[in-house]
Amino acid sequence: MPAVLGLNFHHDTSAALVVDGRLYAAEEERWSGVKHNHPTRKGTLTTPTRALQWCLEAADLEPQDIDVVWAASMRPNPAAGWWLAEERDELAALLPAPLGEHLRLLSHHTAHVLSGYLLSGHEYAAGLVIDAGGSSLGSDFGPGRERITGYGLRPDRIDRLHQGMPTVVRSPAGPRRIHSSLGHFYRNLARRVIPPGDEPEGSMMALAAFGDPQRYAAQLRDLVRLGDDGEVRIEYPWGSADSGTPLLLGGRAWTAANVAEQPEHQRADLAAAVQEVFAESVVHVARHLQRLTGSSTLVFSGGCALNSHLNGQLAADSGFDTLFVAPAPHDAGTAVGAALYGWHYQLGQERLPVPTDAAWGPHPGAVPTPAVPTGYRALTGLGQGLEPTVAALLAEQHIVGWVRGPLEFGPRALGHRSILAHPGHTATRDRLNAIKKRATYRPFAPAVLAEHATEWFMSEGDPFMNRVAHVRRCQATRIPAVTHHDGTARVQAVAPHHQGLRELLEQFHERTGLPLLLNTSFNRKGTPILRTAEQAVAAAADLGLDALAVGDTLLLADHLSDPRATALLTR
Repeated sequence: MPAVLGLNFHHDTSAALVVDGRLYAAEEERWSGVKHNHPTRKGTLTTPTRALQWCLEAADLEPQDIDVVWAASMRPNPAAGWWLAEERDELAALLPAPLGEHLRLLSHHTAHVLSGYLLSGHEYAAGLVIDAGGSSLGSDFGPGRERITGYGLRPDRIDRLHQGMPTVVRSPAGPRRIHSSLGHFYRNLARRVIPPGDEPEGSMMALAAFGDPQRYAAQLRDLVRLGDDGEVRIEYPWGSADSGTPLLLGGRAWTAANVAEQPEHQRADLAAAVQEVFAESVVHVARHLQRLTGSSTLVFSGGCALNSHLNGQLAADSGFDTLFVAPAPHDAGTAVGAALYGWHYQLGQERLPVPTDAAWGPHPGAVPTPAVPTGYRALTGLGQGLEPTVAALLAEQHIVGWVRGPLEFGPRALGHRSILAHPGHTATRDRLNAIKKRATYRPFAPAVLAEHATEWFMSEGDPFMNRVAHVRRCQATRIPAVTHHDGTARVQAVAPHHQGLRELLEQFHERTGLPLLLNTSFNRKGTPILRTAEQAVAAAADLGLDALAVGDTLLLADHLSDPRATALLTR
């Protein structure tokens, strides 16, 4: 059986390996501790050294055992045709022999879309990728980079059907290209809405639920014009990376420098308007793509596909019957798409099964017994008693770190490196926001037994926690800790064979009548989701969690070791 390696050398550096029909994948940030594994300088290439090493070790392979290596291209300013060869040689030099000799490149957006399509199980699908910017378009399309790309996707071919292009306008200095990146548009506005210290895009999406979009929507629509054939035109400089130009709205100059001075209710209104105009623009492109392809299925990927509110609207309004969001739509996922491209399209291997989890990474290892921190005691050898014990703690509104099985790939904790809590108490939500040092308006997501999802939400949810759904009004008061201000929740549907959360959810359901838990990522503010048991022990003590479950070991905080807690654990 062949072995195919996929790599991403830019931000969100990552590696993925497909061998014997199995996918191994990991992000370099889980070793470096630097979120998104940003290079020290823009444009600097970084090798996913430790992620690559882990993939090879997990599959018991040596570099010489790899048959094919693919990576996504990202060179920003090529001449006409030499850029792929030059970039390939530059990237190949970063790899140990003989991996570099096998390296080939495909476009950034193609790697994105295949990270979804080749795991979707669908035969014919439309594909849509939207991000800040991808590969240079080169001589086929003229100057510019991938920003908005539409595809027709089949098991035997990939057709690029729609390509967003820059507009060339005259200026005193000569012709100038005006870029229309929806990714840059959203990020530019987020930096003028969210104060430094919070992740801008995700925080603005959350804050939008508290605002009135009508205050600023008309003015923002003047900046984003929607034309025929799915065209999106964004006024300069808002479709390019811009951190300095003031945005003049409502008699105010909105800048990244003065954002903390703006009243929060007005920032919420602007956030709501940005979210509305952004979503309208993506739906506009998707509807055009549906007309072009006639497909009933849309596969969506790229950085903008991390916007779960957008994904909920796409599912409802795009004209497609089915929306499949790539399990890891951010740039790390291009390594997965690159590996799957080589596996299926180049080598003709059967597509991998449709995943219901993204547990493609390393196991955590065991809790180091001497490392039990002050203030905790270890209960070991719980075996099958672990889930009932943790379910009891959660039912009593305690907050538990949960480390189980292979590490998730992607930005969402899916029940392998999670912090879990009761979904029915706002006090728990507020305590968790304080523990994680998050803005109070940020919501938490529910993980729900898949067969019960539609009893609580207006859709079936998503196994990768990539879209929001409306909480049923009759249920919202029972789960306020995971119901956002606008009545939505980013729902993770947990399938019957999920190895991380399934049994615990069943135990919690039996005990409380609630088939869902609050599920958030196990990390400190500004750091990646943790990888090892040792890291989990240190983080649990640092964050002040009530308990930590790793394997069949439970660390229990001393304040729970009283007669009431003991009775709780032994019943």
